[in-house]
Amino acid sequence: MSSIHQEDVFLILRILDESTFDELLLENGDFKLHVQRHARGKVVHPSFSSRSGEGSPPPIEREQPSQPEKTTLPAMLTPVDQEPPPGLLTIRAPMLGTFYRTPKPGAPPFVEVGTFVREDDPVCIIEVMKLFNTVRAGVCGRISRICAEQGQMVEFNQPLFWVEKTGGNEPSGGSKE
Repeated sequence: MSSIHQEDVFLILRILDESTFDELLLENGDFKLHVQRHARGKVVHPSFSSRSGEGSPPPIEREQPSQPEKTTLPAMLTPVDQEPPPGLLTIRAPMLGTFYRTPKPGAPPFVEVGTFVREDDPVCIIEVMKLFNTVRAGVCGRISRICAEQGQMVEFNQPLFWVEKTGGNEPSGGSKE
């Protein structure tokens, strides 16, 4: 396994910051990263350590006034825990990362609302640490709703698309009718 570099740590911290998780523990060989957010009203800064003795000093804690977190979602987004209406299936994020509807900048989206998909059709890409992972539909049907926005950080198991299940007689390859 390759070593983790400082830029990887910053990316991991950014992903954690944009997620709803409060704690992360990552171990890779001699490298150990433990990050906590909002530990009992205190902000705990990340700590790094390795068995070779290198690393930064212990985390610094400072008291923070307790304020409720404000979360605003654009109207088109579906909260992570919301279930689709009866008769619709959900395509969920298989991992935490950045959601992309297009295969590359400037290209048309993999799917739109109304697009018919089969199980093996790609519907989006999730990027994690500069690795682009193609997400396949896993279901057969017509895209009913897109629940995430281009470039948005998505969490594991977060709904990405709602799909109206069909009989499977429609054409494949993302066509619209």
